[in-house]
Amino acid sequence: MLVENRLAACVNVTDVSSVYEWKGKIENDREKLLIIKTIEQKFGELEEFVKKNHSYQCPEIIALEVKAGSKEYIEWANSVIKADKK
Repeated sequence: MLVENRLAACVNVTDVSSVYEWKGKIENDREKLLIIKTIEQKFGELEEFVKKNHSYQCPEIIALEVKAGSKEYIEWANSVIKADKK
């Protein structure tokens, strides 16, 4: 849905095992880790979309700075995200 709504150019989905504390209890769950490639200008809209559609009360939503990337990939990602919705 993130790609279809042009909030991301690409989403990597990986199975992970997560250990964390939630409401005073240690949890050990199988989860999906999403690495979402987007642009800074779309972060707010993406965050809102994930919160609205995620089953967790407090999903992990963080942004990591990209210090470098191949010119061709960055141009492709920007063109996909910024393209008009069809």
